[in-house]
Amino acid sequence: MNTVDKWRSVAAATGPADRTAAEEGVRLAYRSAGLAEPERIIWAESPRAGAAEVRALRDAGRSVREEVRTRPWALERRRLHDELGPAGWTELWSLTGARLWDNTRALAERIRSGITAEFAEPAPAVGAGGGRRNPRLSPGPAPSGERSEIRLVLLDAVLGQHDAAWLAAFDGRSERLEGLARVAAHAGWWWPFEKAVVICERPVELHRDEAGRLDSGSGPALAFADGFTLHAWRGMPVPPEFLDGLATLTPTRIRTEENAELRRVMLEYYGYDRYLAESGAHPVHKDETGVLWRIALADDEDVVMVEVVNSTPEPDGTHRTYWLRVPPTTSTAREGVAWTFGLRPEAYEPLRQT
Repeated sequence: MNTVDKWRSVAAATGPADRTAAEEGVRLAYRSAGLAEPERIIWAESPRAGAAEVRALRDAGRSVREEVRTRPWALERRRLHDELGPAGWTELWSLTGARLWDNTRALAERIRSGITAEFAEPAPAVGAGGGRRNPRLSPGPAPSGERSEIRLVLLDAVLGQHDAAWLAAFDGRSERLEGLARVAAHAGWWWPFEKAVVICERPVELHRDEAGRLDSGSGPALAFADGFTLHAWRGMPVPPEFLDGLATLTPTRIRTEENAELRRVMLEYYGYDRYLAESGAHPVHKDETGVLWRIALADDEDVVMVEVVNSTPEPDGTHRTYWLRVPPTTSTAREGVAWTFGLRPEAYEPLRQT
């Protein structure tokens, strides 16, 4: 397994943490930073629960994130940059961390926003993330000051497995970062203080689409053992109850959805071709390249599709129909098909229709 695949697996790992290995990594990170090892290590079932533990800490001393994570990373980055030169560092990053950065950062930010969002809502028996609400976080709608506090707590976390992108760039190149790498390989987020550490378990479920975005049409896209969950469809956050209605969608239900983003999710799930067929839509243009269809949606841009038929028959002799989504400004089928090839309409002259 190459370095990128190794750390991609770390970022996506689910299931119980290896607590012994993670705690050894924590102690090594402290020693590498010239600090005394923490007196106690507190485990939490999720980043939400971890944030609650941090807020409840007493006599833990100050945060030492600067010494344990920020300063070592900066020193090692400078060392490698000087050793490899600007071009060498850029090449190393492009071959390692850059390949993981977008997805790991997006996932970490989604976790932060999911936890913070709970502070803007009443506290039902089951929280906005779908899990039981932790009373240490907030007994009800929190004032803006408290929401700001939880944001700061979350920003102060060392991201463990979700620091995989930058750790990939230093894999095998830095003894100074070995402790951080060990924690990341075996656990989730953590908060280092002078006398104590709060460290989190990894998720129990993670579902993503081919682009690496959180994605599930049948339940949580991300779930932790304590019930903290995030629901998403192709990266877009959705309410848990929204997913329950996807199996019974109708064109009328889609058309009457007021939230444009949720309506777009419904269309993707239902299928644009099926929606066209069942909603009585009419073609707006037809030529030798295909048929242009337009779906007008309230408070949103039109959905415009080109229907094309593959001239090469399937093994059973039939010809498969494809639906290509094109920009809403498209006015002819030829223009739409040409756009999918990155061409202007007048430059598109297929030798064979496909």
